[in-house]
Amino acid sequence: MEKKLSQSLEDYLEIIYKKIKENKKVKAVDISRQLNVSRASVTEALNKLAEKGYINYEKYGDILINELGIKKAKEIVSRHNELSLFLKNLGVGANEAEETACKIEHIISDNIQKRIKAFNNFCKQNPNIKF
Repeated sequence: MEKKLSQSLEDYLEIIYKKIKENKKVKAVDISRQLNVSRASVTEALNKLAEKGYINYEKYGDILINELGIKKAKEIVSRHNELSLFLKNLGVGANEAEETACKIEHIISDNIQKRIKAFNNFCKQNPNIKF
């Protein structure tokens, strides 16, 4: 059974997924630098993600994401992308849309996410309508 992740753990999983997707090895120090947090904080988060079954991690080794982790990370990235596109469709600038999407992606309900996706599809099918 999939376990709920905190906002922070979702951010860690998203970073791991994106780096691995870019064919890059991921180490704790990389995450520490990207999130500007201590290595101890990263180690704690990685241990939690491993305990919940999303990654395979051993101290000082590469971080590997497993099938459950990939599935969850894809959901997080999809939420982020849909939110960012939604905000851009409303006329929000790209940087502000990305920054705001990062904050909202963790708290949005499935119902609202579905409605945002439908709105984005409407905008794609009706490019002449501006909001």
